[in-house]
Amino acid sequence: MVLNDKTAVVKALRDLSLYLQLQGENSFKTRAYDIAAERIAGLAEDIGELVASGGLTALPGIGASIAAKITELVTTGAMGTLDELKAKYPPKVLELLDVPELGPKKVKALVEQLQVGTLDQLEAACRDGRVRALKGFGEKTEGKILEGIALARRSKAGGRKRLADVLPTAEALLQVVQAAPGVQRAALGGSVRRRRETVADVDLIASAKDAAPVFKALTSHPQVAQVIADGTSKASVRLKDGDLQVDLRVLPDEDFATALHHFTGSKAHHIRLRGLAQDQGLKISEWGVHRGDEKLPIREEAEIYELLGLQPVPPELREDTGEFEAAAKRALPTDLVALGDIKGNVHAHSTWSDGQHTLEQMAAAGLMLGLEYLTVTEHSETAGYANGLDADRLKRQADEIDALNEKMQGRLVLLKGIETDILEDGSLDYPDSVLEKLDVVIGSIHTRHSQDEAAMTRRVLNAMENPHLMIWGHPTGRLLLKRDPAPMRIEVLLDKAAEKGIAVEVNGGPERLDLKADHVRLALERGVKLTASTDAHSVGELERNLPLAVFTARKGWARRGDVLNTLSLGDFRKALRRR
Repeated sequence: MVLNDKTAVVKALRDLSLYLQLQGENSFKTRAYDIAAERIAGLAEDIGELVASGGLTALPGIGASIAAKITELVTTGAMGTLDELKAKYPPKVLELLDVPELGPKKVKALVEQLQVGTLDQLEAACRDGRVRALKGFGEKTEGKILEGIALARRSKAGGRKRLADVLPTAEALLQVVQAAPGVQRAALGGSVRRRRETVADVDLIASAKDAAPVFKALTSHPQVAQVIADGTSKASVRLKDGDLQVDLRVLPDEDFATALHHFTGSKAHHIRLRGLAQDQGLKISEWGVHRGDEKLPIREEAEIYELLGLQPVPPELREDTGEFEAAAKRALPTDLVALGDIKGNVHAHSTWSDGQHTLEQMAAAGLMLGLEYLTVTEHSETAGYANGLDADRLKRQADEIDALNEKMQGRLVLLKGIETDILEDGSLDYPDSVLEKLDVVIGSIHTRHSQDEAAMTRRVLNAMENPHLMIWGHPTGRLLLKRDPAPMRIEVLLDKAAEKGIAVEVNGGPERLDLKADHVRLALERGVKLTASTDAHSVGELERNLPLAVFTARKGWARRGDVLNTLSLGDFRKALRRR
């Protein structure tokens, strides 16, 4: 085997999809490579062994043609089709797709008509006024592209990555460390453990009597591209996938709890905590808690807080945003929503609109996940780009849902719904006569995110006047590291949601996590109910996105009772109808 690297295979498949989009291939063909990439990324098996056994085509979504390309890459270290496509374009052309205003068609036009191939060249073309002269662009688009270039550069310069992109790798490496010889305890730390929406690196903390075998388990891992440091208490490596740095610290078990606490952070949380400790004659560091020369025994993190007369603070809340004041009063939530609390999936798409799997496949996946219900909320008619449903197709889908519900005999119930576009004037994308027949109505903005704050706020306020709107979907429209939140007066809109009894979505899409945690707290302060939603467009996203939604809700201090889809089917329906 020349290449036994799952992450390289995933990247090649995703790059191939992007190059095919630049070439103008149809979406079904390009999406097939994205689906295959997701499937390979989620593999527990060794990719080399799977190729050698001929088992690729047994994986859902991987046919003979894609399997052949993967096999070629693994066995030869190259993928001919991808190399041929790359040769047609400038080496850094895919960077242009990081600009929010640019899709494959526009990038193709820029490359072919202006010979633009880098962000610097694109910026120069915009400032020279050459972009606005192209058909389909214009002066306004040119300005938006310049804003997008600035955002893309900020994201790249910050070196941060989306939590969802890093978490699977971090958890896989944690398993490697846990299995290393002599390891007593091991855990993730840092911003990954605190479930920050973007992270800079991965921290691993372990305890063992002999650190050397533990460090070797990490530094010799096939995903490691470079060993940055390999000392007596810390090893740092850089991974092949996305230039991600991983730091591993190994300490005696007596120091594990204080080290885990220290390297979980945040910095602001620790500054406050150490100040409180000093007031009580204590010193806290990764090497323990000391009173003078005496080292106090600390077995678990909770003991650090109890020693200071505080309620233990969950990792997600350690940001110095009010947790100390609440902990001093024993007022921190003790029933933060957890994945096991969720009884139903909210917000799912199927092949009826732009999803990858049929309703029956989505239902079967929901059943496997132990869910009681799944809301079917396709895109609405205006969303032609997403194969949105007109009223007739919505009715035909309802008939299929009835047939599937009868077939499943109550083991899982599909709820009839829609993700209706909130149009530019705030109206919803169906008449009341259609909306009133549905179990679930989510209202979301998918276009014209560039309206000013007053217009965007008025748009959503108008939508909330519709008596059939039940859930406000991915409210701010942000795309992490790609598109800033739409300008809007979020407090005013949350006040209106509270007044009207409209629930607000915490969208678990990896690129969204919207509402963000800070806004979740604003919503809860107003008594607004939440849904921890998946926005799933595939079977895999049902499972992947739900934890991300729950993490975000927890980080916003959401309790079990704050999240509607912790309710049973009957109570969930009643809660939505209550408005």
